[in-house]
Amino acid sequence: MTNAQNLETFHYDNTTVRNFSIAVVLWGIIGMLVGLIIALQLVFPSLNLASFLSFGRLRPLHTNAVVFAFVGNGTFAGVYYSLQRLCKTRMYSDLLSKINFWGWQFIIVTAVFTLPFGYTTGKEYAELEWPIDILIALIWVSFGLNMMLTILHRRVKHLYVAIWFYIATFVAVTLLHLVNSFELPVSFLKSYSGYAGVQDALVQWWYGHNAVAFFLTTSYLGLMYYFVPKAAGRPVYSYRLSIIHFWSLIFIYIWAGPHHLLYTSLPDWAQSLGVVFSIMLIAPSWGGMLNGLLTLRGAWDRVRDDAVLKFMVVAVTAYGMATFEGPMLSLKNVNAIAHFSDWIIAHVHVGALGWNGFMIFAICYWLFPRMWQTKLYSPKLANTHFWLGTLGIIIYAVPLYIAALVQGLMWKEFTPEGILQYPNFLTTVTQILPMYMLRAVGGTLYLIGTFIMIYNLYKTAQSGTFLANEPAEAPALEKAPVTTGGWHYVLESKPMLMTILATIAVMIGGLVEIIPTFLIQSNIPTIASVKPYTPLELEGRDIYIREGCVGCHSQMIRPFRSEVERYGEYSKAGEFVYDHPFLWGSKRTGPDLHRQGGKYGDDWHYNHMLDPTSTSPGSIMPPYPWLMTTDLDKSLTPTKINVMRKLGVPYPAGFEKEALADMDRQASKIVDNLAKGKIKANKDREIIALIAYLQRLGTDIKVKE
Repeated sequence: MTNAQNLETFHYDNTTVRNFSIAVVLWGIIGMLVGLIIALQLVFPSLNLASFLSFGRLRPLHTNAVVFAFVGNGTFAGVYYSLQRLCKTRMYSDLLSKINFWGWQFIIVTAVFTLPFGYTTGKEYAELEWPIDILIALIWVSFGLNMMLTILHRRVKHLYVAIWFYIATFVAVTLLHLVNSFELPVSFLKSYSGYAGVQDALVQWWYGHNAVAFFLTTSYLGLMYYFVPKAAGRPVYSYRLSIIHFWSLIFIYIWAGPHHLLYTSLPDWAQSLGVVFSIMLIAPSWGGMLNGLLTLRGAWDRVRDDAVLKFMVVAVTAYGMATFEGPMLSLKNVNAIAHFSDWIIAHVHVGALGWNGFMIFAICYWLFPRMWQTKLYSPKLANTHFWLGTLGIIIYAVPLYIAALVQGLMWKEFTPEGILQYPNFLTTVTQILPMYMLRAVGGTLYLIGTFIMIYNLYKTAQSGTFLANEPAEAPALEKAPVTTGGWHYVLESKPMLMTILATIAVMIGGLVEIIPTFLIQSNIPTIASVKPYTPLELEGRDIYIREGCVGCHSQMIRPFRSEVERYGEYSKAGEFVYDHPFLWGSKRTGPDLHRQGGKYGDDWHYNHMLDPTSTSPGSIMPPYPWLMTTDLDKSLTPTKINVMRKLGVPYPAGFEKEALADMDRQASKIVDNLAKGKIKANKDREIIALIAYLQRLGTDIKVKE
């Protein structure tokens, strides 16, 4: 036993934990409400009430609000609470804690005021523009610095398993954000990706997959390793399994990104690497799931009444389901049907709603009574929340799995005569609309449960007294080196060495996949006939990005007979060499557009954007009337040409001086074409630029019939 005279007294900071806990529920409600709105917009297009409330602009707001505001604040709340207690010390700097909290909330507010108004990079999960990217990096580093300094000033020799995952999360997310956010600014809220086409696709999905892997997974595995044993009142089931889980997961996960790009123009070797490592992921992922569930093995008799344990059981189970489904979706024969369908939406939401959401709910129900020194206001309401949330996830996900199978098979079905059974893409959409309605019902139930939790937590806080500085005591850290207990036991006493090794483990996969794609020319074969976009087409492409068209339309025809029959010649890597960013998409709510150019007349595109049902009866695409009345902003066009030249696009020297005249000539031709269709249009309107871009798509190569 330690002599009481050797104990040091200090106080845990609960204020920061409280702030992040309140933020997580408030932003969670906002993110879920936006998600419900866009779910309903797919069924009722009339709900697209204005440009800043259209599906294409709200979708990235929903994903950012859920990923960075809801899950992100949940991560910070859990880490700030658990890290202090695991290290037996207060966070190193109260100032850094405040900077982390207020800076993160400011970042979220900037997303709210930029994404709906069309300020976006167009890169999934990384839509925020360059000044906000810089701010994200600064705030994230302030969090990491505070965390690492706290670990270095700990009073406990060995780092508990949760801290390993926190360190890996910080390291990996830092690398992912810095590499993927390489962009050249055009103006204060406009930039172009530093990568193009295939290279941009690889970097983006190396980031996109691993943002899920590390920001939404490893951080919550750390929280699982802390809060599940606390709630169960039992130690982690297996220390050895946690070691295997940690090191194998962070090494393997980073390789799996290319499985998002199967059957695309990405080199086959990169696709194959993504598949192999995705399959390997099952082992460490399920090892972690079993470690979590078996930790609860002695608390099953309490699960019936304890909502916290209920949420944790379903959360860990959802983690297991999602991490089994991910590798299965990376199998090429499964991916051929599931990719671009609602299966991916269901898969992502099982993770976000089940794994992240339920862990957040469990942690909140566990934290609030302790920070306010009282009992939970209503266990009955907490259990009601659990059942509503669980039912909501089921009603949300199952119809989308059905919709995915129905639509995916319809896309590929041929008649006995060898003709596409459903050549009209819209036929496959109208078939699954009832499933979209059910999805909205499931989301509503989940949201109602969250409102119940907010009321329950509010009443809990109201009935108690908040403990801002929680007193604690612990003996000072012993300086003697560790010489027994095995190699990992020794490593746990050396946080900087562990951080370095974790960094190396995370970097290897990314370096092996990304570097050859940039250095070996044969990975990106060029096509002589592919030319840069004209200034008008470039402006039209920016409008396409602004309106979020990539959220519903792909630009990647895969080498399947069904896709070539439906859309045209499959896509080639060399066609995208001037695309900053790439726009291959990840979901087809509408048809692929890569061979759209010349397929319809200019008047068809004009009418389609003004009223989609006029050209496609029954379409769920929203109208875009503001494109017909908004003047095209040409003030940045010369600068855009200059920036593109710096990125390697071969615009001739001095071309920026001719750009406006070139735009005028091309716009005049489109206006003349519209006049033939009895449409009177102004050549300076945004719709003209968008038509120019759409008519260019896929026309650089000519394929013999």
